[in-house]
Amino acid sequence: MNKTVYDYEVLEFSGQKKSLRDFEGKVLLIVNTASRCFFNKQFKSLENLYKRYREQGLEILAFPSNDFRNQEPLTGRTLETYCRVNRQISFPVFKRIHVKGEFTDPLYRYLTDIKENGKVGTVPFWNFHKYLVNKKGEVVDHFYSMTSPMSKKVHNRIEQLLYDKG
Repeated sequence: MNKTVYDYEVLEFSGQKKSLRDFEGKVLLIVNTASRCFFNKQFKSLENLYKRYREQGLEILAFPSNDFRNQEPLTGRTLETYCRVNRQISFPVFKRIHVKGEFTDPLYRYLTDIKENGKVGTVPFWNFHKYLVNKKGEVVDHFYSMTSPMSKKVHNRIEQLLYDKG
């Protein structure tokens, strides 16, 4: 049996483990974020995307990372407060992780290894790299940091998956 994102657990800010199986049957957009990154303006776009499609079954999962020029110095409650209060994010944000290198989180090893996921083999080049996962938990696409969450390309691909058009 092939692995899916549902085979992984992640850590919430509280330190509690959260199974990604809790998101089974949803379309997922998984994003590595950083508070001090130029692309942090995408937080607002991600929230707008989430508000637009969450009732149809989209979940956005954010994973802060300090892997790119130390652009995520925040941790714990300070990071949670930044996301919830300063950026007014309502989608799930998890504990800071590594998304590349020797200490890459197991979920990101899966997302970035074409041998594991069968579709995508791209390691994030920067913050706000986005991975798209279908309702079966399979990685089906990715978008580089410079691709806005509000772009037609992202919306079209999400709608395809939400409405089973492909």
